[in-house]
Amino acid sequence: MFSKMITPLAAISLCLLGSAAIAETAGEAEFRNSCAVCHGLDGTGNGPLSSVMKTAAPDLTQLTVNADGSFPMLHVVRVIDGRTGVGAHGSAMPDWAGGMPVWGDRFMTEAGDQYGTYGKELFVRGRVMVLADYIESIQK
Repeated sequence: MFSKMITPLAAISLCLLGSAAIAETAGEAEFRNSCAVCHGLDGTGNGPLSSVMKTAAPDLTQLTVNADGSFPMLHVVRVIDGRTGVGAHGSAMPDWAGGMPVWGDRFMTEAGDQYGTYGKELFVRGRVMVLADYIESIQK
C-alpha cells in the first residue's frame, strides 16, 4: 500500500515544494495532452476543436486580467477538477452538450486502483494543480 503511494506523493511534492521549472514542465505536458485540443497550445482558445464547440473555449492567458489583476487559482482548480459542482465556464453543461470535461473524474478513472483510495485522490489533485500552475504561468 505505502509503495503504491510513493509515486503520486513524490510527484505532488516536486510540483508543490520543488523547483518551479519541474512543475511548469509537468504542467505544460499535461496542458498539451488534456487542454490544448480546445484551448490551443498557447491557451488563447484556438484549439483544433474550437470551431465545432457549442461554447467557446476561453482565452486562458487573460484570466488574471479578467480577475482585476489577481489570478483566480481556486476557481481555476475547481473548474479543471469539475467534481465540486462548479460548472465549466460558468454552466452545468455535461461534456456532450459542449461543456468542459470533468477532468477530476477522468484523472480518477485513469488512476485505476494502482494508488489506493487516498493515493488516487492525491494523484488527481496533483494533476489538477500542475495544470492550474501552468495556466497561471501563461498569463499576459
